[in-house]
Amino acid sequence: MINNKELTGSVLIHPDELDSVWISEAVRLGIPRIGLHPVGGAEAHNSLRELLEQLKTPEFRKMINEAVDNGIEIEYEMHTARYLLPADKFATHPEWFRQNADGVRTPDKNCCATNKDALEFMAKRAADTVKQLYRSTHRYYFWLDDASDSACHCPSCKNYTPSEQQMLIMNALLAGIKTVDPEAKLAFLAYSDCKQPPEKVKPDDGIFLEYAPMDRDYHIAMNDPSSAKNAAQCKYPEALLKCFGKKDAKLLEYWLDNSLFSNWKKPPKAFTPDTAVIEADAAYYKELGFTDIATFACYLGADYRELHGMPDITPYAKILK
Repeated sequence: MINNKELTGSVLIHPDELDSVWISEAVRLGIPRIGLHPVGGAEAHNSLRELLEQLKTPEFRKMINEAVDNGIEIEYEMHTARYLLPADKFATHPEWFRQNADGVRTPDKNCCATNKDALEFMAKRAADTVKQLYRSTHRYYFWLDDASDSACHCPSCKNYTPSEQQMLIMNALLAGIKTVDPEAKLAFLAYSDCKQPPEKVKPDDGIFLEYAPMDRDYHIAMNDPSSAKNAAQCKYPEALLKCFGKKDAKLLEYWLDNSLFSNWKKPPKAFTPDTAVIEADAAYYKELGFTDIATFACYLGADYRELHGMPDITPYAKILK
C-alpha cells in the first residue's frame, strides 16, 4: 500500500477557466497542480493554437504567475498530433500521413508511425511548442489525436499495434523535446485504442504511463464486479504498470469532468461529485501503485459558478491527503 504522502495529483481544466477562484481553491484544498487542457475532439489542433496565442499575453501569464507563485504547478495536457503534423502538409508529403484500413493515405488522424521524416518533423514542432509552454513543469503531455481507429495500416506500420505505434511516436517526440529540456519526461496516454501495453516497442527513458479509463460506468466503483464495463477496464492497469513501471505512473480520471457530464455542451449542467465512487476508485488505484491521481474538472469555471454556485471538489482533494 502506498503512503498517501507519496501521492500527487492535479485537476485538468480548460485554459479559459483558469482564474483566481480556481487557484485559491487549489491552494486551500492542497491540490498541487492545475493542468491546462485545450478542448479536444476534431478541432484540438485549433484549441492548442489558441492556447499558445493566449500564453503570449500578459494577462494570461499573470494568471499563471499567480498560480505558480502560490505553490501550484502548471502543466499542459493536450491532443497534439494534428497540430504537430498539420493537414496542409499532406499535399507535399502524403507519405507522412496514415494509411487507413482501406489502403488510402489520409490526413484525418495521427500520422504514419514508421515514417522517420514525419517523426522528425513532429519532434521539431514538439520542441518548439515546449518552449512556448509558459512556466511548465518538466512533465509533458503531447497526446495523439482524440479519436479511435486512428492507427496507420501501411505495410511498415501494419504489424504494430496502436499502442506500439503511439510508442514509436512518443519516443521520437521525447527525443526532440529533450533538445530544449534535457530534464523532460513525456506521457504515454493509455486511452481509447491504446490501452494494451506496447510489446514490440519499449518506452525510452523518460516516458511515463498516463492511464485514462474513459470507457467506464462513472457512478459504479471501478473494481465493483457488478459492472461488466468496469470489469473490462480492470484488466489493463496491471499490465500497463508492468510495462512502464510505477515510477511517475499517473491515473487520469473523469470524476469532476462536468464537460463530459454536460455532454460537451454549454451551459454547463449542475454537478454533484460521486464521493463514494471517488473514494473507492482512489483506494483501488493506490493499491495498484499509481502515485499520481488526477481528474478532469472542466466546465466548472466562472460560467458554472454564475449559474450554480461554487462546485464541490473536496471529495477529490481528500484522496490526496
